[in-house]
Amino acid sequence: MKIKNTIDAIKARYSCRAFTCETPSDADLQTIAEAALAAPSAMNVQPWRVIIVKNPKLLAELEAEAFKNLDDGARERIMSRGGRIYYNAPCQIIIPIADPASNKWANIDCGIIAQNISLAAESLGINSLICGMINFSFMGEKGEYFKEKLGFPADYALGLSVLLGYADEAGIKEPHELDLSKLSVVE
Repeated sequence: MKIKNTIDAIKARYSCRAFTCETPSDADLQTIAEAALAAPSAMNVQPWRVIIVKNPKLLAELEAEAFKNLDDGARERIMSRGGRIYYNAPCQIIIPIADPASNKWANIDCGIIAQNISLAAESLGINSLICGMINFSFMGEKGEYFKEKLGFPADYALGLSVLLGYADEAGIKEPHELDLSKLSVVE
């Protein structure tokens, strides 16, 4: 497979909302994880952990818990997209972060690491979706159970996750068009 250069990966990446059951290789997941860990962070604190989840039973459990905790609007939107919160993704990288109350930059750093994951995946021909819906898996009665099962450090909170896999026919789409009206230059 030909690896895309950075600019091509940025321009080609889109949020995939339908995955096949094929899991990326362990070598590719290791490459993506290393790209994640290379992300910059405020004062180089690196307030994150990178947890690769490939266990289908655990992924299904996370999704079932999330579905229980959706509000009506979110449930309607998910049902209109096939009823799967995680779109059948066979792999998910979960990013716990140091308590944002004690590190005011942790949420920004989490966004940066998620983008590194997504762009590294795209460069390898792997589709992704940066997934804020993971929050619903952790807000119910099983939130602490999942933190323990996934090995969150005691003082860490959920940040984001990134779904990874290969797009099925329904998941393939064009990246959004650039809106150059949102660009300005001040000299």
